[in-house]
Amino acid sequence: MKWTEHMRWLYPVGGLLTAMALVFASAEVYSQAPKPAAAKAAPAAAAPKVAAAQPKAPPYDVKPCYECHEAIKTFHDDNAHKSVGCDSCHGGLDTHRAKGKGRPTTNMDPANCGGCHQNQFSTMYTMNPEKTAHKEKTVATFTAMDKILAPHGFTREHNEPRSHAFALYDQVVVDRAFGGRFQNKDGKAGLSRMGGNFKIWDVLIDEYPGEPHKAFKPGTAAAANPVCMSCKSSDHILDWAYLGDPHPEAKWSRLSKVNEFVKDTNHSLNCNFCHDPHSAKPRIVRDGLIQALTRPEKDTLWHKDPKGAKIEVIDLGERGFTRKIATLSRYDAKLQCGQCHVEYNCNPGTDPTTGQPIGMADARTNHFPFKPVDQIQQHYKDLKFGDFKHAITGAMLWKGQHADVETFYNSVHQKNGVECNDCHMPKVKDPKTGKTYTSHWQTSPKHYIKETCLNCHKSWTEQQAVYTIDSMKNRWTGKMRKAEYWLTRLIDKYEEAQNMGVDPAVLTEVRTLHAEAHIHYEWWSATNGAHFHNPQQFEASINKGMATSQAGVKLLDDAMAKRRAAAGAPASRPTSVAPSPATPVALATK
Repeated sequence: MKWTEHMRWLYPVGGLLTAMALVFASAEVYSQAPKPAAAKAAPAAAAPKVAAAQPKAPPYDVKPCYECHEAIKTFHDDNAHKSVGCDSCHGGLDTHRAKGKGRPTTNMDPANCGGCHQNQFSTMYTMNPEKTAHKEKTVATFTAMDKILAPHGFTREHNEPRSHAFALYDQVVVDRAFGGRFQNKDGKAGLSRMGGNFKIWDVLIDEYPGEPHKAFKPGTAAAANPVCMSCKSSDHILDWAYLGDPHPEAKWSRLSKVNEFVKDTNHSLNCNFCHDPHSAKPRIVRDGLIQALTRPEKDTLWHKDPKGAKIEVIDLGERGFTRKIATLSRYDAKLQCGQCHVEYNCNPGTDPTTGQPIGMADARTNHFPFKPVDQIQQHYKDLKFGDFKHAITGAMLWKGQHADVETFYNSVHQKNGVECNDCHMPKVKDPKTGKTYTSHWQTSPKHYIKETCLNCHKSWTEQQAVYTIDSMKNRWTGKMRKAEYWLTRLIDKYEEAQNMGVDPAVLTEVRTLHAEAHIHYEWWSATNGAHFHNPQQFEASINKGMATSQAGVKLLDDAMAKRRAAAGAPASRPTSVAPSPATPVALATK
């Protein structure tokens, strides 16, 4: 194989770059390539020979492809990627193009994009060593979370998020997902991997091949399903119908065996989540979000955002089933980050009105509310969907995901035009070339203070910015611990009252209060950066949840006192006296 062909295979950007440019762009690969043999010394009298120039590969002719793929022509023609040939991302075109037979392969590896967009690619998978693996949230809550979420799968392992490089990997190995079947080939030594773009099946093994999806080890759960993989990777996007609906021509669906489906994913957070590969324009692909944005009720936060990007939903699909993408009028990180950093439903549940289970065949198992915290309870009530029944109170509860984007909407920063990328993906300079590019190291702005906070707060120093961020987090931490106390107090009081034989009507009322109080804690437990994204909304909501828990505690204390009096037992003073729900502010000021 010629060197130019070798490089074209490694980075299929054929007609885009010269072979020399590719060599410099791929120094690591080049250093590992076999070196040419040393040239023999020429005879003294002979004139030095000049190496024959290698012919430049002609650009790929896309016109024959356009004859069948008219929709792609609309994206590709006259756009930033118009000079990128189909062979840059697709293989097997010789047979397909000439005879229209065979399905071309599609390269989903982000390294393919990195052949041209080197800085963006290299920063995308940079590790933040502060985000260590296996950092369980239950440690920070002093095990209160296990009681609050019992018996949900998150009680098996509920970790803080790690760097994006591990979004797919961590989903596969977490104790609650696949029952412990997938393990790192290097054991705990595998923790030494510090980011980078890697294929998960190069580092993981299946310890129980051929076995069905189930829990294999104590302390684990098998709660994974195909929908929950949709935010971790888009490797499967061409084989997945809209919303994961089952279709005979679609390889995967919501009903697929997840232990088999996951073997078809390799890469974490592909570039094509946010960038259309044919046009290079901004887009979204997450079907649950597209459905939310096109609901006839027009009830999402995006619908009420006059400055939000406009969308155009386009039906695609060449294999007999419909897929959908939405192109954006401009980059809008609230939508693009909102494909994953949101509250979404991606699991089976229960219909609270009938008590019947809701399985993965139901489209409600792939659903985005895209609403603020004070509307979530009513939204799921209208949807008739509950996540799990609490182990002690029996209340039908909601398990939140990471509602980062919804929290950011209507915050002080958002109202002033700041978007997710301004703080998490700032413009930085390449130290070698001096050129400015968008960093794709989506990390805390504390690592980018000059490029983020100080852009607006020009009178601040870096120390002041970090001090402010950390102080706001202190407020969040304190409030969360207080909310956990009152929520667990409510659960314990419920168990005591139930054992005492308190009036069932009181218990029913308290279960309703439990469900509401839970939402105003769980939202902020699951959400990343709540202390900074919207501190005003956080304080209002967390205080409301505490007041609701306190109201439930008082109801139970009063009911137990009444029960004791009826039994002729001496009156017992409650171990803690909750204030009236009409005076929650008084508690906050004490």
